[in-house]
Amino acid sequence: MAKKFNCDCEMIHEEVVTRVSKTMPDNKSLDKLSTFYKMFADNTRLKILWALSREDMCVCDLAFLLNMTKSAISHQLKALRVAKLVKCEKQGRIVYYSLVECHVRDIFDKGFEHVSE
Repeated sequence: MAKKFNCDCEMIHEEVVTRVSKTMPDNKSLDKLSTFYKMFADNTRLKILWALSREDMCVCDLAFLLNMTKSAISHQLKALRVAKLVKCEKQGRIVYYSLVECHVRDIFDKGFEHVSE
């Protein structure tokens, strides 16, 4: 049987609340962070981000890799661009997508490290 943990006190620990409230991010920052994490909540976007963490790729490459339509990939790439996770660069007639910053790969590595424990 699992133990239930309930706080039975009616006392507020003012020093703790004061310390935490001084460093609490504002709502705008928390909204941005929430949007950032939502990008990782979709399996297709995760696959795209994973692929782009390994190589720059065009929509055709990603569509073939993930067995999806170019339209579906483009839709997800737009969401990732708006969230500032991916960028694109046109080279001739081909548009290559890549991660905006290498820290996204670090997030993947840490996430997989966590779930494999």
